[in-house]
Amino acid sequence: MSQVITHSLFTDFDIDLFKSGKHYRLYEKFGSHIIEKDGVKGTYFAVWAPSAKAVSVIGDFNFWVEGEHQLQVRWDSSGIWEGFIPGVEQGATYKYKIHSSHNDIKTEKADPYARRCEHPPKTASVVWQYDPKWSDSKWMQTRAKHNALDAPYSVYEVHLGSWKRKIEEDRSLSYLELADELVAYAKALQFTHVEFMPIMEYPYDPSWGYQLTGYFAPTSRFGYPEEFAQLVDAMHKAGIGVILDWVPSHFPEDAHGLGFFDGTALYEHPDRKRGYHPDWKSLIFNYGRNEVKSFLISNALFWMDQYHIDGLRVDAVASMLFLDYSREDGEWEPNVFGGRENLEAMAFLREMNEAVYLNYPDTQTIAEESTSFPMVSKPTSIGGLGFGMKWMMGWMHDTLEYFKKEPIYRRHHQNDLTFSMTYAFTENFMLPLSHDEVVYGKSSIIGRMPGDEWQKFANLRLLYSYMFTHPGGNLLMMGSEFGQHDEWKFNGSLDWHLTEFADHKGILATITDLNKLYKKQPALHEKQFDADGFEWISHEDADNSVISYVRIGNDSKVIVVCNMTPVPRENYRVGLPETGKYKLLFNSDDSKYGGSDYKVKKSFTAQKENWQYRDQSVELNLPPLGVVVYSI
Repeated sequence: MSQVITHSLFTDFDIDLFKSGKHYRLYEKFGSHIIEKDGVKGTYFAVWAPSAKAVSVIGDFNFWVEGEHQLQVRWDSSGIWEGFIPGVEQGATYKYKIHSSHNDIKTEKADPYARRCEHPPKTASVVWQYDPKWSDSKWMQTRAKHNALDAPYSVYEVHLGSWKRKIEEDRSLSYLELADELVAYAKALQFTHVEFMPIMEYPYDPSWGYQLTGYFAPTSRFGYPEEFAQLVDAMHKAGIGVILDWVPSHFPEDAHGLGFFDGTALYEHPDRKRGYHPDWKSLIFNYGRNEVKSFLISNALFWMDQYHIDGLRVDAVASMLFLDYSREDGEWEPNVFGGRENLEAMAFLREMNEAVYLNYPDTQTIAEESTSFPMVSKPTSIGGLGFGMKWMMGWMHDTLEYFKKEPIYRRHHQNDLTFSMTYAFTENFMLPLSHDEVVYGKSSIIGRMPGDEWQKFANLRLLYSYMFTHPGGNLLMMGSEFGQHDEWKFNGSLDWHLTEFADHKGILATITDLNKLYKKQPALHEKQFDADGFEWISHEDADNSVISYVRIGNDSKVIVVCNMTPVPRENYRVGLPETGKYKLLFNSDDSKYGGSDYKVKKSFTAQKENWQYRDQSVELNLPPLGVVVYSI
């Protein structure tokens, strides 16, 4: 049996950076790396276990016997154990057997930096030399304009395991199959980006991927790491950006995971009031520990470096920011200033965002943050958290509450619809209709819509049209783009048979044309995060449940008029921002979408009649439960 040979990939500078929490490329050093030493091929292993008194690599190459390949601890008090094992090749499975100095505890752990993991329910790490073949140079050279804040940002949210299944084989599509089918589908619908719910390795399917054990490994459920890279590559060649859900907020207590790694609270905060999440029965990272901070920031950069990812949507930011999140009095302790904010988590998020934008300025980070915490998407230089965008959870809640009401009652709730504009430009907001809104008995999006079958689909077209013309980016969970009736099921498939029916085809056509409109009309995206990009025409006509507004670009404008009832409005006068000729760009009531084709003006010239505090106006026919958009 070969012995462990002394070897290190770490320099003294690496160690200093690691200890100070400033090493952002730890994946180049930690984990398993296939190398050649003195003409002998094998694998170098390195793991952080400062409370260990012995660490062995156990695997299929030594029959999982502890002590056969014992790593050597570094002399510099870094807590790093390392060594080179000759003959260990690509595909070898392994774990670390850690004998702790704390109570003589022994743990058996997967490699936190493994590039590949066994297919669950197996839990070992896999030695893997990642060698992708990229052909997305055109995208990478030009993606800054696609990911800019003044560019259209229309996101299709996807859970890879349940987007589409091979029914006859009872399995999900592979990365390579998705590279054909999902890419073609997202491109046909004109989405600018696709967001994958977590694809890092996770042990438990019902967690949807939000409880990770393999932070540096694409899940083996759908194929090899290189095949996931091919999926990203295919998206890029189709002109579609890729966003990953990223989970630095918590991790599971599974025996092979990060919890209690070396017999002590290593990655998690040692105080259960700060280190345990009662909602998710999971562990919370110790954001104040430098080595943990380096681990997480290295992970964020890893996906952009190794997999050309265009953005990270950071999960559960609110749970990170507040010490009393989901806790009763007595279950949490205030910070040093007596407040409820988690100061260490705030500092970590700022540092993470600074690192991402310094190294990959042509990407975005997006916060799922559900509170009114200030300046989430403002620069760190002025005290913000430094995210590029933030999910607009208030808009989502108020808008869905409004739309589920019968139209006859909407006149009493117009403020639910218009309130978002009072704070729309306090952050760079993305409007999400995400997976969280189509589970747990909430119903699908169309399931919330009132009225008969025609009205349900008309309301859905109305909702989407309002969403796409409201300031901000957009995100839509898979299945919602064709009006799936059932809630999303993580272990099933989307109801693709529905797309054969006219009403559902109409919703697909609506989304496709709204994406085209959003991308083509600069007024809808150039100033989407700027108060100068929006003006109300009227938000006061609650009696008719009509709202109208102007979207403004650098050199263009469009007007949007929404009729929130099934009663057509004939000769309805609307104030106009300027004189000239106006042209119809979009009508959600068009028959090609399943609408009634109520006759509306295809074009008109502004009339010199003062209305709604404007010097010019026009009389329009407003379709039932419809939105019309005109260019100037």
